[in-house]
Amino acid sequence: MRGFGCNRLCAMSHPERPASGPTGSLTAPPASQGKSGESLTAFAARHGLTQSAARPSLGLYLTRLWGRRHFIWMFASSKSKAMYTSSRLGQLWQVLTPILNAGVYFLIFGLLLGAKEGIPDYVPWLVTGVFLFSFTQRSVTSGAKSVGTNLSLIRALHFPRATLPLAYTVVEFQQAMVALAVLFAIVMAFGVMPALTWLLIIPIVALQLLFNMGIGLIVARLGAFTRDISQLIPFITRTWLYASGVIFSVASLHDRSDFIKENPWISDVLEINPGYVYIELARQALLPPYVAQTDPQVAATNPGTLWAYAVVWAVVVLVGGFYWFYRAEERYGRG
Repeated sequence: MRGFGCNRLCAMSHPERPASGPTGSLTAPPASQGKSGESLTAFAARHGLTQSAARPSLGLYLTRLWGRRHFIWMFASSKSKAMYTSSRLGQLWQVLTPILNAGVYFLIFGLLLGAKEGIPDYVPWLVTGVFLFSFTQRSVTSGAKSVGTNLSLIRALHFPRATLPLAYTVVEFQQAMVALAVLFAIVMAFGVMPALTWLLIIPIVALQLLFNMGIGLIVARLGAFTRDISQLIPFITRTWLYASGVIFSVASLHDRSDFIKENPWISDVLEINPGYVYIELARQALLPPYVAQTDPQVAATNPGTLWAYAVVWAVVVLVGGFYWFYRAEERYGRG
């Protein structure tokens, strides 16, 4: 009787189970309605099923990414506000860090090694380079970690993964805007008054932002599958800083270095370097005395050539970096 009552109770609570058969026995699953020997992929395709994480077409991907532009900005704003919440000085560190770096470089290179010779207003010149390069340097560093530090978000939600490295670049852009205000104050404090050429800083920073987005996407894919890249990036960016003329004039190296005299192509390569291009354009826009100085070896690069380099770097790196990141869309978050 107890067994009969248990069977009736199980049948009422689980009506999908067959009522017949002895208690505790296992019934065979229904036979597959698919074709004999058919793979799961073919079975899913025959019934119109698709991968949930499949890479969409490029046009659809761009449309979805554009639809999340507000998310990118809000995500970046929240990250920017939370970045220094545990520090006593808070958001001041986004300005203090490049200023302290500039102070160290001025002491070591400007005073002790004489890098300021032949450069009028060396302090504004140096601070401009440090602030502009920091924007790119921080974009590269944060972009490399943008996918790896958000795996839980990637695995829980379906969205274009490119939103993450783009949002991290926007974080650095928001901080760079505050740093630029401080840069203008420092330049004026050293006697350089505002001029119409200062307006050129807008397209310069806009082009640099596009370039940073592209390189951020490149290192984001590298960092997603090769975590060791985050350990190498500080050494790479430090070398890049020295090669970008942040601390000393690239054009004057021809007279300072016998090695470059023997290999003049090195100087040409350094002047094509995107880090140098954006910094040099900013210096020529903000510091008229730097452009009008008598020493032609310090500001020798033609401004028109620099603008051409700036546009090409921004377009090529953004388009190439975006497409390269997009090609691995379905692989992010696996493993």
